[in-house]
Parts: sequence; C-alpha cells; structure tokens
Amino acid sequence: MKAVIFDFDGLMVDTEVPEYESWREVYRQFGLDLALERWVECIGTSSDAFDPLAHLEELLGRPVEREKVLATKRQRYLDWVHSQPLLPGVAERIEEARAMGLKLGVASSSSRDWVESHLARHDILHHFDCIRTRDDVCAVKPSPELFLSVATALAVPPAGCLVFEDSAHGVLAAKRAGMYCVAVPNTLTRILDLSLADLQVPSLAAISLPELLERVCSDPKVKRDEEG
Repeated sequence: MKAVIFDFDGLMVDTEVPEYESWREVYRQFGLDLALERWVECIGTSSDAFDPLAHLEELLGRPVEREKVLATKRQRYLDWVHSQPLLPGVAERIEEARAMGLKLGVASSSSRDWVESHLARHDILHHFDCIRTRDDVCAVKPSPELFLSVATALAVPPAGCLVFEDSAHGVLAAKRAGMYCVAVPNTLTRILDLSLADLQVPSLAAISLPELLERVCSDPKVKRDEEG
C-alpha cells in the first residue's frame, strides 16, 4: 500500500449524529420523529438522496415555514458539530501514515469549505496531500469518482490505496474504484450492511496502521490485485 484515503463525515469527525439529532429535534417540535431507517439513506452520499424537510411536510400533510425551520436546525447543528473532537484513533493513524512515508488523501461527498474548515480547526489539514470533495467531481459516492480522483492526484494506482469508510455508499464507492476498504462504522452506520468492505473494525483506535497493513498485505486478494 502506498496511500491511505480517509472519508470525512462520520469517520474523522462525528458530524452525522449531530445532523440526525438536530433534525429529530425539529421533528419533535411538530410531534413527530425522524426514523433512523429513513435518515441513513443519505449518509455518505448527496443530500439529494433524502430531503428531511420534504419528508416532514409529507408526514404533516401541510407545508411548514421552511426558512425558519432550516435556520433553527442549522444553528443547532453547527453549535453541536463544532464541539465535536476528532474521533478516536484518527490522529494516531494519520501520524503513523506520515511516519511510514505513505501519501494521505481525503475523499468526501461534502463541500470543500466544510471539510477543510474542520480539518483546519483540528490542525490536521496540512497532513493531507490531496483533498477531493463534491466540488471537484460530477458524481459523489457511491460513484468511485472521488476515490479515483484522489488516486490520480497522488499518482498511486487504485490497488495501492487503503480506504477508511464509515458508510455503505462510501464502501461501495471504494470497491468500485478497485481499492482495499476498511469499514469503521459509527453510531448511526453500524446498522447498515457494510459487508462489501474487505475488513471491518469497531474504531480507528482498535488497530494500529502497521498492524492493519500487515493484515492487508497478507490478504491473498491484495496480492492478486498487485500482481495484476
């Protein structure tokens, strides 16, 4: 392996629970709840996959004051997410990758401003050789375009890239790109089917990068890919 590519939302920083819970607070104001099974449809992909505001109006059977609702939800979400630390193991795996001379990338379906502002806030932006977001591609996950764009920028073939992902859409995108994918589910995505991943770990703190790469390199499938 020559490069490590990280997803961002829900993998490096828990932005997904605050997003979901802030929408649930909105729904509760109307005496409703937002089912997790509906919400996970949009995790790891474009927000077009599920419109929580349209769904709220559908359940109510009437329109709501959209601007007011969105402003309230957005402020609650931002207050919440800006208090979130890096998830366990993120900083350590980045440091190990750097020490091992591996290239580092980020592939996210979110906007560049969103991703880079959070990476800068946690003082890790400078570690990454390449960042690709929805602003850089025609199609986000589960399309492989984000991952392939990172690999091209890093000058590393897809088979030489190790991907960390937390969502089903992200795992599918990584596998479509021909990369080795490690699923790291979070509080929300652990209910999803992540079986397409080559390996699943409960947290990035659960295994060191040298240990992980030793397991990856001993995988017969990886050897076949490299030989091919």
